[in-house]
Amino acid sequence: MPIREILQLGHPTLRAVALPVPDPTTPAIAALVDDLTDTVGHWRETTGYGRAIAAPQIGELHRVVLLRLPGKPVWPLINPSIVAHSPEKMVVWDACLSFLSIFMQVERYEWITVRYQDLLGQWHETHAGAEDDLAELLQHEIDHLDGILSIDRMVDVKSLCSREEFERQHRAGSPYAQK
Repeated sequence: MPIREILQLGHPTLRAVALPVPDPTTPAIAALVDDLTDTVGHWRETTGYGRAIAAPQIGELHRVVLLRLPGKPVWPLINPSIVAHSPEKMVVWDACLSFLSIFMQVERYEWITVRYQDLLGQWHETHAGAEDDLAELLQHEIDHLDGILSIDRMVDVKSLCSREEFERQHRAGSPYAQK
């Protein structure tokens, strides 16, 4: 499948709400997942960033998220939704393939439970916490499905920094340090 263009900050599709996928078993959804896999893989190889991607980032308004964590199988989530979350929140560094030149600190729940379908249409629930920074990553990607960007969740505009400065000061202690 092709590597797709990632829409950049300011593109109106990034602010649109994605539509539910009525049938996750269709060839069109399988092709979309392949495109997401290839696209995020390409970005990871060429920039060192890219652990996940949401369909709206490549211009597809479907509720599809794909995780590609180092050393783990590719994980597509169809129609994901957060069904439970911790009362506690945490502040984490965040960035996005749709505006990779800037980083900021955002507030996220410490843990979440996500309900989603797989490519066979089966429903699952997963509990995500600090391991693999999965809670913050899933919250970021599910936000994309609702037209919410990490800059909308920035805790303090003073945390905003360039990619170069983030790499100098903060990358080693962040999820982005993993290759």
